[in-house]
Amino acid sequence: MATHESEDRPESKKTGRGKIFEIHGPVFWPSVILITLLIVGTIIAGDAADEAFEAARVNISDWASWLFVAGVNIFIGFSLYFAFSKFGNIRLGGQDAEPDFSNMAWFAMLFSAGMGIGLMFFAVAEPMWHLLYPPHAEEGTIAATRDAMGVTFLHWGLHAWAVYAIVGLALAFFAFNRKLPLSFRSVFYPLLGDRINGWIGDVIDILAVLATLFGLATSLGIGAAQAGAGMEYVFGLENTTTLQVIIIAAVTAVAVVSVVLGIDKGVKVLSEFNIRVAALFLAFILVVGPTLYILGTFIQSFGHYLQNFASYATWNETFSEGSFMTDWTVFYWAWWISWSPYVGMFIARISRGRTIKEFVLGVLIVPTIVTFLWMSGFGGSALFLETNGIAEIAAAVEADQTTSLFVLLDQFPFALIMSVLAIILVLSFFVTSSDSGSLVIDGLTSGGKLDAPVGQRVFWATTEGAVAAVLLIGGGLGALQAGAISTGLPFVIVLLIMCYSLVQGLGNEYNENLSDIKSKERETYRDLIEKTLKKQNK
Repeated sequence: MATHESEDRPESKKTGRGKIFEIHGPVFWPSVILITLLIVGTIIAGDAADEAFEAARVNISDWASWLFVAGVNIFIGFSLYFAFSKFGNIRLGGQDAEPDFSNMAWFAMLFSAGMGIGLMFFAVAEPMWHLLYPPHAEEGTIAATRDAMGVTFLHWGLHAWAVYAIVGLALAFFAFNRKLPLSFRSVFYPLLGDRINGWIGDVIDILAVLATLFGLATSLGIGAAQAGAGMEYVFGLENTTTLQVIIIAAVTAVAVVSVVLGIDKGVKVLSEFNIRVAALFLAFILVVGPTLYILGTFIQSFGHYLQNFASYATWNETFSEGSFMTDWTVFYWAWWISWSPYVGMFIARISRGRTIKEFVLGVLIVPTIVTFLWMSGFGGSALFLETNGIAEIAAAVEADQTTSLFVLLDQFPFALIMSVLAIILVLSFFVTSSDSGSLVIDGLTSGGKLDAPVGQRVFWATTEGAVAAVLLIGGGLGALQAGAISTGLPFVIVLLIMCYSLVQGLGNEYNENLSDIKSKERETYRDLIEKTLKKQNK
């Protein structure tokens, strides 16, 4: 496969100073038009939008659940194949490249990139909901308790991180090894060649923009709903849609300030703050909560998850009636897929110098274990309180999922302080998600530039907030889920094709490396013969 010259490397795609916008029109304008049509249509439709979003969510989930389930399992298979096949020793950036970050720094950034707002929202709500309505067990049994954590681990475990691993690996490989722009169209070069610079490439990047935007909007809407619930629970403010929109507007304004300050003074500072506060939060629940129960939950649930991995991973509700797949699993798979351009591009940027085996195993295993520990800490504490009759956490979750974390914290010392800290952490995750997401979308709509004008990033940060606010007004969390599922559906097909393209690209790289090795061996052998002949002549 032909490589591009150094000026096409993603890190060299700098923009001129003093410009407000520097766009790639064939991607930027269709994306803006489609987003505008959605916003205007939702506002005009009013109450009818709610019904339309709900119908879209249910119909797509019912029709395509098999595709989402098959897709995420295929991504795990490809991830493991890349790690343990002949491609595993290929190094991102070339065989002489060295990692840009230490292992600890890399692992910390992997975790911070993944699921911040979602972990805050679902760590208590999901295990409690599955305890009330277990999909694989009888309600009120020990099996239902095991099922509650096992299904939660399924949704937040290897499948989610396999999506990120595949996307991040493809973007990193084609950017660092094949010297192509850091853009989604680049990963299809083995199949399309220079046609990635035409309309097909534009369509691919437009789909990536829409998927990222709706994945972000889902996270931002969930964050606003939970922050509003915290303010109602702690300060007595009514958690209305108006309050949530105000929260989105305020946090978007902070995100804009962060964008203006730049990565080093904005995103980096807030990300480091998030990690420290999240670590403090987890340490708090481990110390004041039922410590032994939490640790036992972590170990046993991990084992239960692994033991039932195949049946959990392929369950599709085919032989039973219900809405579990629609409400939970399909939504999660679509959310991770729509979120993958953002997380994948971030992971790609920080992973130069890693071998493919290091990359895949690092992305799959370390964040998964930390996520499981987080879920065991908060979900395990809720299970302990509920099953021992100490507090009615499940009833609170059934009434309002957004308050679940605050209801749990209310059972422990320093409840007010920790609840305020939880609100701050949700809002901080909100800011970094919006800020980082705007950088990714900006790169996609500017032709792969990494240093696009500040005004352009401000535009996308504002747009993300506007989409999240309009979807909340038009249909609440159901509308956000519908947006994620609707964009996740075409994008799962894009990612499946991408896996094949990545196999082709890695095959070319492996053959070139093998050819280089053989060439060096021939040179070494020739030098040895020449030295031997010189000695004989003497």
